[in-house]
Amino acid sequence: MLTLLFDGIAYGMLLFILSCGLSVTLGLMNFVNLAHGAFAMAGGYATIVLMNEFGVPFVATLPLAFLFTALLGLVLERTLYRQLYGKSHLDQVLFSIGLVFVAVASVDYLMGSQQQIIKLPAALQGRVEILGVNVGLYRSFIIAICTVLVVVLQLILSKTRFGSRLRAAVDDRRVAQGLGINVNVIFAATFAVGSGLAGLGGALGAEILGLDPVFPLKFMIYFLIVVTVGGTTTLTGPFVASLVLGVADVAGKYYVPAAGAFVIYTLMIVFLLVRPQGLFARAR
Repeated sequence: MLTLLFDGIAYGMLLFILSCGLSVTLGLMNFVNLAHGAFAMAGGYATIVLMNEFGVPFVATLPLAFLFTALLGLVLERTLYRQLYGKSHLDQVLFSIGLVFVAVASVDYLMGSQQQIIKLPAALQGRVEILGVNVGLYRSFIIAICTVLVVVLQLILSKTRFGSRLRAAVDDRRVAQGLGINVNVIFAATFAVGSGLAGLGGALGAEILGLDPVFPLKFMIYFLIVVTVGGTTTLTGPFVASLVLGVADVAGKYYVPAAGAFVIYTLMIVFLLVRPQGLFARAR
């Protein structure tokens, strides 16, 4: 049970890395970006290409995957996404869903439809026993990275000048511009970081979740569940929701494999009935 708990926490941490960018863009920028999984897929394929074609070590590909998808997100934000900021959520959903199918078709054409395999370095393979608990080295690595990310992101949003300007731009764009805040730059930087985090999650998750051209469609619902259950007002909610859902998903698939896939959806329904505004958001 402790081993399952550890694996569930690692899976939840990975879900958080994949979903926190969507939480930022949806919660702070009020933009429904269902193409978030496409950026995660881009990060995973960037890692595959760097390792297989250029011989870059796996750990070194992680910051490169983040930078690649952040730059991709910045370009798309400046050219396409910014046109949809003032549109309705339905327009944003249709636009981002269209991007998902474009991304799926493009990757299938360029990379093929087969499942991609990542060979982890020897230092991250295998398991060790700590106090009777069988701990996976790679999952421990994911937990460590996610812990650092949670602390850094929370400090940036709550303690820095950039975080204050971002919250001001979201609350009232016209007033923020009147105070001299460059809202366009703030939004572009936020979108780029959110995309980069998705790419980092895709690179880290390729070994656990698998990677193929339909990755954005397979895991879109997981991203949405994390953000919906956790709420969009803080990062704490999605983080706790990721842990709960990760542990429940792993335990459900182990103990009740015939119905394991439905455990996470059952939990989502329960959470939404009890806390429809999110785990830590105030009821309106």
